[in-house]
Amino acid sequence: MPDEPSGLKRLWRYARPHRSKVIAATVYTTLGKVMDVVPEILIGAVIDVIVRGQNSFFATTFGMTDRWQQLILLTIANALCWIFESLFGYLSAREWRNLSQRLEHDIRTELYSHVQGLEVAWFEDTTSGGLLSVLNDDINQLERFLDGGASSIIVVFWNVILVGAVFYASSPMLTLMAFIPIPIIVAGSIWYQNSLKPRYSKVREAVAELSSTSNTNLGGITTIKAFAAESREAKRVELVSNEYRLANEDAIKYSAAFVPLIRMVILTGFTCTLLYGGWLVLNGRMQVGIYSVLVFMTQRLLWPMTGLGDTLDLYQRAMASTRRIFHLLDVKPSMPEGVDLLPSPVRGEIDFDHVTFGYDEGNPILRDISLHIPAGETHAIVGATGAGKSTVIRLLLRFHDVSLGSVTIDGHDVRKLSYVSLRNATGYVSQEVFLFHGTVRENIAYGRPDAATADIEEAAKLAEAHEFILALPEGYDTVVGERGQKLSGGQRQRLSLARAILLDPAILILDEATSAVDNETEAAIQRSLAHVTKGRTSVVIAHRLSTVRDAHKIWVLEAGQVTEAGTHDALVKNNGLYAALWRVQTGDHV
Repeated sequence: MPDEPSGLKRLWRYARPHRSKVIAATVYTTLGKVMDVVPEILIGAVIDVIVRGQNSFFATTFGMTDRWQQLILLTIANALCWIFESLFGYLSAREWRNLSQRLEHDIRTELYSHVQGLEVAWFEDTTSGGLLSVLNDDINQLERFLDGGASSIIVVFWNVILVGAVFYASSPMLTLMAFIPIPIIVAGSIWYQNSLKPRYSKVREAVAELSSTSNTNLGGITTIKAFAAESREAKRVELVSNEYRLANEDAIKYSAAFVPLIRMVILTGFTCTLLYGGWLVLNGRMQVGIYSVLVFMTQRLLWPMTGLGDTLDLYQRAMASTRRIFHLLDVKPSMPEGVDLLPSPVRGEIDFDHVTFGYDEGNPILRDISLHIPAGETHAIVGATGAGKSTVIRLLLRFHDVSLGSVTIDGHDVRKLSYVSLRNATGYVSQEVFLFHGTVRENIAYGRPDAATADIEEAAKLAEAHEFILALPEGYDTVVGERGQKLSGGQRQRLSLARAILLDPAILILDEATSAVDNETEAAIQRSLAHVTKGRTSVVIAHRLSTVRDAHKIWVLEAGQVTEAGTHDALVKNNGLYAALWRVQTGDHV
């Protein structure tokens, strides 16, 4: 079991702020177990009183000869034990459950914060379903173990110690016989753990795949319905779910066999106690009361171990989840964040200096490109699909780092800037608009949560979104639905533009912001852009060339290289790639 101790040690180190709670919960569990064992001894004392009367152990020890008084005192003691057992049981359950909730909360928030600090490229290589299975299901598995499994292990430990002490004080030979099954149970548990560890790792992998498939399908439900692919996707989920079922079946095959085998071993110890202890009583070598105590104690000693299978089952699931959790926490960003800040006010001058970049090593998308965008000007980047237009934006926002060359803003390399400083200076409007499940007001103010209502409405007016917002059922307080599904594409695009405007960035980046809207919406967005780009550096990725004909400069990309640059009129006269694209879009080629 080489991995599990390290996983357990890491969990213990992680729980350092909560160790006082762990100690308190352990103490309560221990005291509860003590109160659970004492009544068994008291039952033996009661039987001893009834059988031996004035010669009972209780009478000779405390000098109380009246049987009725002995029974009353033993009954009171028994009641007190039950009361204290209930009290410590409550305190133990409360502490363990609160501890599991606090630890679950700490891990989830730290894990989420850690994941958000990773670069965009990592998310592109990671399935969202697999990530969600760690953030939700794996953390819940750990919580379930801490909620009940940890206390169960402590109970079994103290059960062996306390009951063993009673046995040893009564009969060393009977102690040996009763404890014979324990090494067998421990050895079986070790075998059980080793058998289950790889199987539960497969279960965690299978549930991640199932979560990923389900999440992807739900996100693409419109596409699925458009292609009448419901039955095909249902079959896909069925296949993945079956893999999860088979992985669980393999684990269950071993876990289900554990308890019946343990019961057979327990039977051996119980039989020894009954026969040998009874022989001692019949031959006058042991009192009936002590024999009664030991019979009860044998069951108390061995029977809880039947639950060891369930506890170890929880443990193995939790350790498999713990390994996945810490594996994710161990992922280090490949792009360390810079620490420099852009001098205020940010002018917005952009330079790409001999930049080469590829998403895959040895397959460059951009090849030695150089761009200069003076502060306050609007520049457009155009070209055929796959030319590298959006990649330029991703490098400017530092979603990726260049392979060669540099990208600078006001002379500062973006790799040396803090993310907050860089992205507060840029407003980004993507072709694929993402709105959060919330109100229109909250979505517009996402970059400035403390923005005043007047500023939010002014941004909406500049984005030509104010009128349609007022026409919504609850105006700015209308809930847009998950991903803004209650709004049209054009409405979502204008809200996205308003969100960028409200941030009041020095650099406004538009990545094909009008490619998926109708002509009327495009005209509205163009009118708003004419206002918001004045005096502001603007970088526009455009598919429709009509939207950038008034740009100060247009850069034409072809196969990752700048092949032309100039104003619209100059490029049309140049009769190169831009002119060809213009003729295709205007119909002049016909």
